[in-house]
Amino acid sequence: MGKARRSRARGSRTDPIAKPVKPPSDPELAKLRESKILPVLKDLQSPDAKSRTAAAGAIANIVQDAKCRKLLLREQVVHIVLTETLTDNSIDSRAAGWEILKVLAQEEEADFCVHLYRLDVLTAIEHAAKAILETLTATEPAFSKLLKAQQRLVWDITSSLLTLLGLLALAREEVLKAIVGNQTVLRLLFRLAATDIAPQDMFEEALACLMTLSEDNLQLGQAMTNDQETQCYDVLLKLATGTGPRAVLSCGVLHNVFASLQWLDHSPGKDGACDAVLIPSLARALEQVTPSTATANGSSSHAEITQIALEILASIGTDFQETLVKGNRAPSGPAKTDEEWNGFGDAGADADADAMDVDQGSDAGEEEEEGEDDEEEDEEEDEEEEEEEGDDDSVNSDIEADMDRVTGGEGSGAGDLDDLPTLRELIQTAVPQLIRLSDIPVDSEKTLAIQSHSLSALNNIAWTISCLEFGSGENAHIFGAWHPTAKKIWRKTIAPILDADSADLKLATQVTSLAWAVARTLNGETPADGNQHRKFMSLYHAASKNQTQQQQQQQQPEQKNPEEDEEAQDPFRGLGVKCIGVLGSLARDPAPLETNRDVGVFLMTLLSGGAEGTTTTTTTTTTPPADIVEALNQLFDMYGDETVACDREVFWKDGFLKHLEDFVPTMKALAKGIDKRAQGELRTRADEALVNLGRFVQYKKKHAPE
Repeated sequence: MGKARRSRARGSRTDPIAKPVKPPSDPELAKLRESKILPVLKDLQSPDAKSRTAAAGAIANIVQDAKCRKLLLREQVVHIVLTETLTDNSIDSRAAGWEILKVLAQEEEADFCVHLYRLDVLTAIEHAAKAILETLTATEPAFSKLLKAQQRLVWDITSSLLTLLGLLALAREEVLKAIVGNQTVLRLLFRLAATDIAPQDMFEEALACLMTLSEDNLQLGQAMTNDQETQCYDVLLKLATGTGPRAVLSCGVLHNVFASLQWLDHSPGKDGACDAVLIPSLARALEQVTPSTATANGSSSHAEITQIALEILASIGTDFQETLVKGNRAPSGPAKTDEEWNGFGDAGADADADAMDVDQGSDAGEEEEEGEDDEEEDEEEDEEEEEEEGDDDSVNSDIEADMDRVTGGEGSGAGDLDDLPTLRELIQTAVPQLIRLSDIPVDSEKTLAIQSHSLSALNNIAWTISCLEFGSGENAHIFGAWHPTAKKIWRKTIAPILDADSADLKLATQVTSLAWAVARTLNGETPADGNQHRKFMSLYHAASKNQTQQQQQQQQPEQKNPEEDEEAQDPFRGLGVKCIGVLGSLARDPAPLETNRDVGVFLMTLLSGGAEGTTTTTTTTTTPPADIVEALNQLFDMYGDETVACDREVFWKDGFLKHLEDFVPTMKALAKGIDKRAQGELRTRADEALVNLGRFVQYKKKHAPE
């Protein structure tokens, strides 16, 4: 048997966490440490309670300064606060201690919150939450009977806890699970949200924290709906049907709860609960927004609530995709014109599946149908005013007329969407407000944010619907409801922004993504004025020029930006790809032949990488590979059906087949030159486009007009 190791005499070794810290080498920092940091830390650990309280308050004030904060962290202020300040007999000291941790979490990176979690800050939060609950629910003395100063200290600590919980939850998934698994913390959150004991600002902070915790969180959703102590779910549901900030914030929490519990249109929850019950309240909140209220002094809270309402609608628009998928509604795909040409069956179906899976608010331009980001450009056609400002009867009449034209009299528009109440509410209630706010006069950062979030919400809704299959009369009632709405979005939102000729590329990217989604659904019947496609061509060239400048900057190591590098790795997010997607959608039959020819020549020119107006194909091309892939996909869609007028009048008369046939070797070289390991998705899509190109050329040869 081995000998037991003799324990070494350690004497009175100090805590390694609290070991002396080496002074900074910077003279300025060293002086600051000696004059301000060390004295206040000494007072923080003073035997005198008043000194400790004063020191805690002083640190809470100076910790916002970057230099002081770094020095305090070097001196192990977190360890001191956790082990001493938060357990101080003085509530003033404890309040200041929580304020210190809150500010540190706000100012530092997410890793700091992970560090706090590993130091067992949740145990400290649990003890503080338990003490707050006991204070709030006590009868002797009742909380309302306490001095105002005492109540304020309780709310100060509560505010710090709520902020910390939100930041901790965002830091890492395991931290979020630990928070939601803590019953004391949930009891405090539910009580703050479900009772009127908290002031308005504390109620808003509690709901903001719940919104963070409840996102994609089944455990919290179940805990809230099962809560019998405060009936939090029932209270929030009642608040959500009202007006004002409380209604909007309640909608945010409930939307997350509905999503986590899978309470969808075809599988609603208690009393038919799904997102449809939230949309009217969100729309009412948007009705109150005008240019004057958006820019009024002191209206920051109103602006924040407006932004939250828009973000919730954007999330509902994205999440509704799941309702459609689980309701067995097929995503759309490029139509085959003949069984001999099956290229689209391989690549197109996968692209559609990808488009249905991607978060529409953040990504864009996947192969031939993934455009999920934000916005588009085009002009307005003023001749269809009857659909713009008509009452419900006229709107329904327009819908019926559209459906008569498309399906021979079947369908009656939005009134037929009883099986999809969320979509009905989005189209009838939310979209009109989103259209209005997307065209709000932009004269401040607040109005710019409102416009941007409105476009994002419209974009998410439009892309969700555009991924449905509408061929052969499928989903006819959805198409009947959306068709006039999509035209109105084009006339009232997209066209005015195009006409403004803004130099803002971020805005251009948003509106282009929206235009792509709308044009995909309208399929050649976009209410353009005949020249708007030229604006997208100009925008494409502007985007290409900007991309070239960014690439030149990125070649200089000192100017590299990690976020820009990450975007560069996903070329299908680019504005150029989105412009190509819009152009192809605008040019599809029954678009005017002039538009089709302009777009066809433009796309053929991109393949050659030559000057606009030529279609000379060479063995190389300077056009980015992602743009080439999208251009080919759009050409396949535009000319895949030999029965449409543009096939004979444009494709054959302009000799497109010869140029495509000559481009095959170039495409082979381009695809082969893409590194599979560095750009796997781009290589896969390029290979698919190459296969489809060969099949398309052979198919067109066999179906040449006589």
